Amino acid sequence: MRLYTRSGDQGKTRVIGGTRDKDDIRIEAYGTCDELNACTAKAAAVLDDALFPDIAGELRRIQHELFDCGSDLSSIKEDAEWKMGCESITYLERRIDIYTEEAPALQRFILPGGTTASAELHICRTVARRAERQITTLAKMETINEEVQRYINRLSDYFFAAARIVNHRLDIADIEYKRSAVVFREGHNKE
Repeated sequence: MRLYTRSGDQGKTRVIGGTRDKDDIRIEAYGTCDELNACTAKAAAVLDDALFPDIAGELRRIQHELFDCGSDLSSIKEDAEWKMGCESITYLERRIDIYTEEAPALQRFILPGGTTASAELHICRTVARRAERQITTLAKMETINEEVQRYINRLSDYFFAAARIVNHRLDIADIEYKRSAVVFREGHNKE
């Protein structure tokens, strides 16, 4: 199998059901999901599987789901059969709730960092937010699987919660943003 096709040399690329310009918002959206998948792989690579078997397994699951998101976003077919459904969102919500319960309560914004693994998870969070912005723009212009938009939104919250848990389990305190007012109240321990 050849890895190059030369079909993109003129700035076009194939999607499910047709072709688009490489700078089309649809291509940007699923391309950012691909970038997020690579960032997730990096986070998993620096995470100690022995200390964090739960998060390591979740990151592998997320990588598969990000491929599903990319597949759904790359389809322009009217009768597309979507891969992403609400069960993946429900799963993330359960994991976020568990990690939020385990972590110390937040009152102020925190800076990304602490451990290398936590920093990598924060990078995943910010790339997920960018993907979400692109997907939101795309959804205003064309039909998409709305579950993808919901999933990516929830995924950024998951990465935030997981980044905090990595630091917490290693007894590394989150670094509060010095000029932050109290922004989180009891029961609102999320980004």
